[in-house]
Amino acid sequence: MFNARDKKFECEPPEKVKRDVLEVFDYQYPGKEISVVTTTEEFTSVCPFSGLPDFGKVTLEYVPDAKVIELRSLKYYLLQYRNVGIYYEHLANKLLDDFVATCAPKRMTVTIDFTTRGGLRTSVKAQYPR
Repeated sequence: MFNARDKKFECEPPEKVKRDVLEVFDYQYPGKEISVVTTTEEFTSVCPFSGLPDFGKVTLEYVPDAKVIELRSLKYYLLQYRNVGIYYEHLANKLLDDFVATCAPKRMTVTIDFTTRGGLRTSVKAQYPR
């Protein structure tokens, strides 16, 4: 007889995600603060406990200093999480740490709104500076 409690799908570790996929370009208006907001509703990662997929909306909002994250590279970076097992709370902090290390913004917020699972809806927000 099949026992779902003993079933776990295989997943990749978070270390598989490489920050160097992210590219930046120079912000040509130093001294003029702008807010950059980028959203995708196509984000997927995997629950590290069960291996089942998690789906979410990722919103990246930041005020650039000298560098701006290039969007194509951001998409490739986020696609690396497709088979990565990571808890929501760790994911928000890893995204924030990688983005801050890449573009050194003045301020940044990463918000992830995950779809409902088991009747629970979760939203996680990480901010820089902390």
